Amino acid sequence: MNGVVRQNSSLAIISLVTGILGWTLLPFLGSIVAIVTGHIARKEIRQDPTLGGDSLALVGLVLGWVAVAGAVLAILAFILFFGGLAWLGTR
Repeated sequence: MNGVVRQNSSLAIISLVTGILGWTLLPFLGSIVAIVTGHIARKEIRQDPTLGGDSLALVGLVLGWVAVAGAVLAILAFILFFGGLAWLGTR
């Protein structure tokens, strides 16, 4: 069986790794890097058919966007909660 071995895009691997780091050690910075490198990697993979790793880039993108959305929702909940407490304190 002579199959063509496709090399994974290094940006796709970076996107996946930083997406995981965005959930563990580097919460916001890792997520932003995962999103940026994931988009660049998917573009690079579409343009060069010899590159693989689209699923790695996609997982990195999903991890990054979910972490950013969670952070935005947490900030919103924090503001609404303490804003409500402040409003109740002025009554």
